[in-house]
Amino acid sequence: MGEMTDKVKAAGNKAAGAIKEATGRNQRDPDLVAEGRAQKAKGTAQDIKGSVKGALGDKI
Repeated sequence: MGEMTDKVKAAGNKAAGAIKEATGRNQRDPDLVAEGRAQKAKGTAQDIKGSVKGALGDKI
């Protein structure tokens, strides 16, 4: 996967995670809040991975 693919997936995971986290807070569901936070963290990791690929020219 290239840099842009990772960054697009990262944005999707961050958005979905934020929605899950907000919904979990609204419904007082700590499991859904935790799931949302985990998904946002996954998105952040994908974003970093994309940045690294961009810096290294997609060679990793």
